[in-house]
Amino acid sequence: MNEVKAIVSVVGKDSVGIIAHVCTTLAENNINVLDISQTIMQGYFTMVMVVDISGCSIPFSQLAEELKLSGESKGLSIRIQREDIFDAMHKI
Repeated sequence: MNEVKAIVSVVGKDSVGIIAHVCTTLAENNINVLDISQTIMQGYFTMVMVVDISGCSIPFSQLAEELKLSGESKGLSIRIQREDIFDAMHKI
């Protein structure tokens, strides 16, 4: 099966378990993390992930809403964009 990539971004006040929380939500929907970068800047946690959504068990719009609500429950902003949309938005 071909990979279908998406970009997940996470921002919020640093706290224990953020990566586990996000990755659990992704794993529950059969989404594989391909690459991850995270850092803490002045007490704020930031993370960008490249994920493979080709095996996702729910529609993309439902996944986006689930991640958004999951983040809000932890005081985080979690967004997901398809790679092709992300690339188109960031072309010069």
